[in-house]
Amino acid sequence: MTRPLPPLNALRAFEAAARHMSLTRAAAELHVTQAAVSHQVKSLEDHVGVKLFRRLPRGLLLTEAGQRLLPDLRDAFDRLARAVTRLDADSARGQLAISLTTTMVLWLVPRLARFQAAHPGIAVKLMSSIRAVDFAVEDVDAAIRFGGGRWPGLRADKLFDDVLTPLCSPALAAQLRTYDDLRRVPIITLWDDPDEWPIWLKAAGLEGLDYRGGPQFDSTRIAVQAAIAGVGVAIGPAFMYAEEIAAGRLCQPFALSAMNKRSWHFVSPERTADRPKIRAFREWLLDEAAAALKALPAPASETAPARSRRRA
Repeated sequence: MTRPLPPLNALRAFEAAARHMSLTRAAAELHVTQAAVSHQVKSLEDHVGVKLFRRLPRGLLLTEAGQRLLPDLRDAFDRLARAVTRLDADSARGQLAISLTTTMVLWLVPRLARFQAAHPGIAVKLMSSIRAVDFAVEDVDAAIRFGGGRWPGLRADKLFDDVLTPLCSPALAAQLRTYDDLRRVPIITLWDDPDEWPIWLKAAGLEGLDYRGGPQFDSTRIAVQAAIAGVGVAIGPAFMYAEEIAAGRLCQPFALSAMNKRSWHFVSPERTADRPKIRAFREWLLDEAAAALKALPAPASETAPARSRRRA
């Protein structure tokens, strides 16, 4: 019958003490007290049934048994260190599954080539969904969520705030000289988030404007595509459509923006948030979000805080 191995902490304490030939220096390396190292070494000696050190007035001296044990133990720890290093390298490769909404998928896709160029060993898998992913049961590494930023058990890094402003085609923009002109054009809304237009209309002093009755969609990105096609006026964060605005396909007819109290966040379980592939994507994504915010000038007017529920 194979004899049980001694505790790993006891083996580590002996190896450090033998390498330094000092309990004090071993304790400093292991970030424990000298008494703790001495106790671990004594427990190892009790386990193997032989003395491993001679305690001298000015230090330690390995016994014959200690001299036999040290090389094999040092080799074992070296092998463990190499195995962990290989595991870390492997965890920086492979597939990275991310759940996000349609709006974020379409914002992210044109930028993905930059991530793949920087991290060719990571294959990004994007899964579009309007519901919050359940990390406990779903095979998903991370997600981009819209909300307050506090989800138990998750690390949440804010990408950007949801700053709302009307968006439309150049042809419709030519008809919008004042806020009141919105009464004479179709208003595009999200069928599952009716609070967005009221946020901006309140900031504009148009709380009585009836924004309902126009086309409805379940995704802000699709609503904005409809606005580009001239279907009506959508609402959303202008910086997310900086390319379309710069190209002249989309217009922000008014400088006024209204701040939604909820924001976009990159989230992952706290226990896995620092895995190399998740950390690499998070750092890259935060840089991309910061660059997107700089791509469009800030609205001329002040933003106004308000509330909404979620974004598809």
